[in-house]
Amino acid sequence: MSRHLQMDGFAMGAVTARMDQDNCAADAAKEHGLVVSLHQEIKQVADAWRDLQQVAWNSPHQSIEWCKAWYSTQADKPLFLLGSDMGKPLFLLPLAVTSSHGIRSAGFPGGSFNNINTGLFAAGCDLSESALMRCIAQIKSALSQHVDVLHMRAIPKEWHGARLPLHQLASLEHVNHSFQLPLLGSFDETLAQVNAKRRRKKFRQQTRRISELGGYEVCTPEQASQQHELLDLFFEQKRERFRSQGLPDVFANASIQNFFHALLDEPADAENYPLRLSAIKLTAGGDRAIPAICGLTRKGNHIICQFGSIDESRVPETSPGELLFWHVIENACSTGAKLFDFGLGDQLYKRSWCPVETVHYDLMIPISGRGHLAAIAKQAQIRLKSRLKRSQTIYRLLQRIRASRIASQGD
Repeated sequence: MSRHLQMDGFAMGAVTARMDQDNCAADAAKEHGLVVSLHQEIKQVADAWRDLQQVAWNSPHQSIEWCKAWYSTQADKPLFLLGSDMGKPLFLLPLAVTSSHGIRSAGFPGGSFNNINTGLFAAGCDLSESALMRCIAQIKSALSQHVDVLHMRAIPKEWHGARLPLHQLASLEHVNHSFQLPLLGSFDETLAQVNAKRRRKKFRQQTRRISELGGYEVCTPEQASQQHELLDLFFEQKRERFRSQGLPDVFANASIQNFFHALLDEPADAENYPLRLSAIKLTAGGDRAIPAICGLTRKGNHIICQFGSIDESRVPETSPGELLFWHVIENACSTGAKLFDFGLGDQLYKRSWCPVETVHYDLMIPISGRGHLAAIAKQAQIRLKSRLKRSQTIYRLLQRIRASRIASQGD
């Protein structure tokens, strides 16, 4: 897309007419008691934010802790859309604004590192089609001076057994699906969903092999400094893993690493934490003898696996990554969690653990004239990527081509 989009007089007139219609709809919405206000500082919406994030169906990725960590480490401009009904907070959409090729785009803080997005909505919120359209009109009016397109990605239509308020706008399927393992009354019942006999046999084989090499323990460091050290080791392992596969390192940017470090410093308790790392640690080999690491986010009874890494130079025959998942899932069952979420991205290990697959959707709301054109181009790109990913043969071919290009660049 060119850096500056030119529009002829007819197109500009159509955009002007559409904006006039949006302004009229926004005024009508206010008459019905539904008001959307725009804010640029967290303190202006903090009270409503902390109340709304307690609602079970709202994603931990829209929590104030998660978003503050993002804002503090990225150059993105923060914006907050607060929807109120007769003065009572109804929803909050925390946004981060970026600019590329002359297009200002707003989306949820965290970007592609978020595994589920919902926005923040009051319990039981169910906007009618007309109320939703009035909200959209006000959102367009509020953002008109700041944003060209609003792109809210990876939103499921249903979550925690209820339809999300944004489901009526969910029409563009997200490139990736996510995968979940319901946690039942016990670990035994949970395993029964995913071929318990085979898994137990493999677990016995893994533990026997690793015991012959000196044994292991599962560690979740309590001290913040140890968590930070483990996170740095994760980045090292992931960098080597990406390099060996000829893939770009999505964690390479210092600001992204700082974001995850910032999450470790946010307030947390046993059932609510933005990020906590666990690892398999070998008894022999010293403090860095760690063949597998995973990072988890928890909100109430929902646990998300944010990432995982393995050191292929250490005990690869024991599949330490899968061994670590066994232990963290077993622990999740014992602590009252109800759902272990492996997040976005189709991987064989996820399918082996998860009987549930969730489709996510992207919501695209053009704000300006150039935003309408950018949205059309982006929607076409997303649909193409989705088709390619659904075709495993084509997708593997594209991965090999990308890997060869990265390898040649490194020579």
